[in-house]
Amino acid sequence: MTDQDITQLQQIITAYERKVWDALVAGDKAADAALLSAQFLGVYPDGFAGKQDHCGQLHHGPTVHSYDIQDARLLQLGPDHALFSYRASFRRSATANQDVMYVSSVWQRDGQEWINIFSQDTPQIERPAG
Repeated sequence: MTDQDITQLQQIITAYERKVWDALVAGDKAADAALLSAQFLGVYPDGFAGKQDHCGQLHHGPTVHSYDIQDARLLQLGPDHALFSYRASFRRSATANQDVMYVSSVWQRDGQEWINIFSQDTPQIERPAG
């Protein structure tokens, strides 16, 4: 795969990842569900989550007010799989605090579309100066 192909794939996967975030901002449970595999596995600071858990968080509306994806990286895992990792800055709907997580998501090609099969969020920790 050429550098141009990798760049194009990263643009495609970034757009899909943004659709997940946009669903969280809009509180759109159906849009979130359409992007996740039935076997989706999320690994989060509070434990494991399946597709129902991920979509269920939107039962009462939006969970994220705003977000930004930074320092994105793509690793192609084969012709139909890609690992997308990045730094996410976001503000939850219920707080004014800005949170930062490092996110890694595995996407699988499904025909002409891509579907999220795995995601892991790692909170950024403050390192002591020195």
